[in-house]
Amino acid sequence: MKATAPADLIRLKRDGRALDAAQLAQVSRGIASDQWSEAQVAAFAMAVALRGMSVQECRAFTLALRDSGSCLRWDHLNGPVLDKHSTGGVGDCVSLLLAPMLAACGAYVPMISGRGLGHTGGTLDKLESIPGYRVNPDPLLLRRVIADVGCAIVGQSQDLVPADRRLYSVRDITATVDVPDLIVASILSKKLAGGAQALVLDVKTGSGAQFPGMDAAESLADRMLEVAEGSGLTLRVALTDMNQVLAASAGNALEVRSVVDLLRGDGGSARLLDLSVALAGELLILGGLARAPAEAERRLRRALSSGAAAERFGQMLAALGGPADFLDRADTYLPTAPLRLSLLADRCGYVTAMNVRELGDVVVHLGGGRLQPGQSIDHAVGLSDVVGVGACVAAQQPLAVVHARDRASAEAAVARLRAAIGIEPSAPAGVRPLLRWCRDVEVAA
Repeated sequence: MKATAPADLIRLKRDGRALDAAQLAQVSRGIASDQWSEAQVAAFAMAVALRGMSVQECRAFTLALRDSGSCLRWDHLNGPVLDKHSTGGVGDCVSLLLAPMLAACGAYVPMISGRGLGHTGGTLDKLESIPGYRVNPDPLLLRRVIADVGCAIVGQSQDLVPADRRLYSVRDITATVDVPDLIVASILSKKLAGGAQALVLDVKTGSGAQFPGMDAAESLADRMLEVAEGSGLTLRVALTDMNQVLAASAGNALEVRSVVDLLRGDGGSARLLDLSVALAGELLILGGLARAPAEAERRLRRALSSGAAAERFGQMLAALGGPADFLDRADTYLPTAPLRLSLLADRCGYVTAMNVRELGDVVVHLGGGRLQPGQSIDHAVGLSDVVGVGACVAAQQPLAVVHARDRASAEAAVARLRAAIGIEPSAPAGVRPLLRWCRDVEVAA
C-alpha cells in the first residue's frame, strides 16, 4: 500500500526510497493546500537534500508542482513566447535588460521571477525599488501587458505553481537553496506553467554561485536537460561566470540604475550587456526571429541603440503601475542610502580574486536581502563601482563603494570587502570566459 500520511512520505524519502508520480503529486497538493505544516515541508526538502531524486522522480515532481495551480496559455499571440532563468548571482540583473530587448525584436516574454535566495539578489526585489510597480498583477492585466507591450516581469500569482511558491520560501531558511533537484523542479515548473515555448537557463558557476564548482554546475545543467525531456519546452543551458560581480553594482535600486544606464546608452557594465545580448540572441534563434548569432546580436544592439528596448521597458513599468517617466527621472524615483563609504586599495597591483559570495552576503547584511522569510528589505543599500577581476589598480583607488544606512554597518561592510577582494603584484594568468553553452536539447511534447 502506498504511503498517504505526510510523515510516511517524508520517511520514505529520508530512507532513500523512490516516490512514484502519485505520491509526489500528493506531496505537491499537500504543500499547496497548506495541509502540510511548514515543519513537514522543511523536512521533505531536507530529505531530498540528503537522498536526492532520480530523473524520473524529479520530472514527476516538476509536473506535480506545475499542476498544483493554473497554467498560462498564449495561443492568441502572433510571435514566439520566450523566457530566461538564472540560478542566481550577485549583480545579476540580466532579466531587466533581456526582456525589453526581446520584446523590441518581436518576441513575447511573460517572465515569472522570484525573490532573492541566500546571498543572491531577486528580480522582484529589484523591481520593487520602483514606486508603484505591481509584481503581482491580476491575470487579465498580465495578459493585456504581454499583448500590448511584449514583456512583463512579475511574480507567481496565487494560482500559478502555489506548491513551489511555498517550498521556495522554506528553502531559503533551511539550507536547501542549493539542492539540485529542488532547483530543477522549481525552475521548470514555473516556466512550464508560464507557457514559455523556449527557455534559456543561465547556470552560474564560480565563487558567487549556488554551485561554485564547474562539475556541480555541469551536473545541474545535465539534470535540467534530462528532466525537460518530453515537456514540450525547447531548452538551452549556458554556464556563466560568477567569479566576479556581473554588473558593477549589487543591491536592488543600484542594479536597476545599472540597467537604466544601458537602456539609455549612458554607459554601464560591459559584462552585463554582453551576457544579456548572448542569452537574448540564443532565444531569438530558438524563436525563429534570427538565423544566426551575428544576426541576433545586430538586432538586439540595434534595439538598444535606437531606444526601442528602452521604450518597451518604460511601457512595461507604466502598464504595471510604475511611473510613466521613470527612464527620464530614475534618480528621482529610486531610493538612495544616506551614507556612502569607499573601500580603497591598500596597495597597487591587479585584482586577482574576488569572493563573490561574500560580496552578496555583505549586501544581505546591509539590509538588501533577507535573513528570514517575509523580512522587509532595504532597496537602497548595496555596492556600486565594484572593480572587475584583472583590473590594474593604484594605491588608494576605490575598489567598491558601500551604500549603507549608518556608519557602523558601512565600516563593517568595508572590512568584509577588503578580505574578499585579492590584489597581487602580477596580473591573473587568465579570467574564466563569461559564457559556455551546454549540449543542445530540443524536446517534443
